[in-house]
Amino acid sequence: MNLKIPYGESNFKTLMTEGYIYLDKTHYIPLLEDAGKYLFLLRPRRFGKSLFLSMLEYYYDVAYKNEFNSLFGHLAIGKKPTPLHNSYPILFMDFSGIDTEGDHDAIFQRINEKLDSHLQYFLRRYNYPESFQDEVKAKTSPAAKMQHLFDLIADQKIMLLIDEYDHFANSILADDLKLFQRIMGKGGFVRSFYEVLKTATQRGILDRLFVTGVTPMMLDSMTSGFNIGQNLSLHEAFNEAIGFTEGEVITLLEPLADHCSLVLESLITDTQRWYNGYSFNLKAHETVYNANMLLYFVKNFDQKRCEYPEPMMDENIASDYGKIMKMFSIGNRDTNFEVLDELINNGEVQALQQRKFEFDKGFDRDDFISLLAYMGFITLKRKTLASEVFGIPNYAIQEFYFHYFKVELERRNQFSIPNHHLRLAVEQLALNADFEPLLVEMVRALQLLSNRDAMGMDEKHVKVLLLTLLYQTQVYFIQSERELNRKYPDILLLERNPIAVPYQHLIELKYSKKSDKESGWLAKKQEGLEQVQGYLQLPEIAKLENLAAWVLVTDGERIEAVRL
Repeated sequence: MNLKIPYGESNFKTLMTEGYIYLDKTHYIPLLEDAGKYLFLLRPRRFGKSLFLSMLEYYYDVAYKNEFNSLFGHLAIGKKPTPLHNSYPILFMDFSGIDTEGDHDAIFQRINEKLDSHLQYFLRRYNYPESFQDEVKAKTSPAAKMQHLFDLIADQKIMLLIDEYDHFANSILADDLKLFQRIMGKGGFVRSFYEVLKTATQRGILDRLFVTGVTPMMLDSMTSGFNIGQNLSLHEAFNEAIGFTEGEVITLLEPLADHCSLVLESLITDTQRWYNGYSFNLKAHETVYNANMLLYFVKNFDQKRCEYPEPMMDENIASDYGKIMKMFSIGNRDTNFEVLDELINNGEVQALQQRKFEFDKGFDRDDFISLLAYMGFITLKRKTLASEVFGIPNYAIQEFYFHYFKVELERRNQFSIPNHHLRLAVEQLALNADFEPLLVEMVRALQLLSNRDAMGMDEKHVKVLLLTLLYQTQVYFIQSERELNRKYPDILLLERNPIAVPYQHLIELKYSKKSDKESGWLAKKQEGLEQVQGYLQLPEIAKLENLAAWVLVTDGERIEAVRL
């Protein structure tokens, strides 16, 4: 079996001409045309935005008119194209990859150069006079360059496609809020640039615009100068436009299941847990998979051994999310940590989702939670009377949370939990069912926690600490309070394909108040033993091979582990 998986490939023509699998999204083109002329669609990083934009570029570009049938003939839009296909010169811009180190002038220069390269390519591609290129290049600001281009081509209608419009802005914001406001706010060169675009729409030169990005961080700056655009990001009709539906995922997983004689439903269940769960409108029929995460899984699936990739998350994606984590420092860091703590403890938070951010008015809890949703760290779950409830979408993102939670615990309490100690401790648990090394790390962490974070210490806080330590390794698939016939074991450590381990574990944690003394400790231990005995009778638990069952009793300082 040799499937050509387009992981990391975002050029539509390459997919169509070189035999790659393509999950058809062209049926959204008529919906986009009906939605308006000036459109914005935001989705998390590595979700498939660039490929979607590339598809639009080849569909509308007048230069590819003779290739329409070869590129689109077998797709949904090829059977019923709209009158606008291949009717525009396309001005394409990509604002990713801009170095945001340095001061205002350095960033200005890099953005100016990036814009100039896009404008020069446009002029060469459509055979405008060389003098046009020289005149545009001579202009010294993004707004001036853009304005002069529009003056030069005033008798034409063009389409503008912008990919990652906010990429550089998000990087600046994570490092320096004041610099962000200077560049993006009133009088800033970015806002001036978008004011030129608005004028071009009024003059009829800029006939259509489609913009992708991750967050609405820059939307206020952008729409203040360009207030006729429509943000489709939270519209029901476009919930599944970018990313994969379950039906599309089945198309990718069926060949693997057939090749390896695997149960397709098991593959679907596992990829759902890892990569699915995103919802951008609560009325939408289904949740969406992160496209690049799923493509990584399929591309790196070991077809020889029929094993899942190791690791289950591409390091490039992990690196991207690590960079985005810098945005946790925006606004009040303590307030943001409270949100993180609430997500880790309860699995969800409540807020009113913001459609755009206005930093002149501050950055509060609702803003921070909304930012997490746009970045893909949380997703819509349900609506309350006055706001929305957000939860962690999948296991991949949950791992990121616990990695970052450890970083924040260490920063706030000025101590360090060495990861190599944790790896060795979890290895002993997996190989020999020896809990003692991990207990040593837990006790050490509990003793080092400041009074501030130890206040109100209870069973839930100790469990979160244990989970945080466990998530620093990739030995087990970790489940917390999984519902099993209306029973909820605290922690299950399950075998994680393709890693084979001698022992899986069931852990029940009990908290005994110091004021209850030894009798309370013994009572909690007995309560835990009885609960675990009940769990072991459940069919789903009974079928787990090589299961070690534990009761952990703690008062927030000392811990005792009892194995059944």
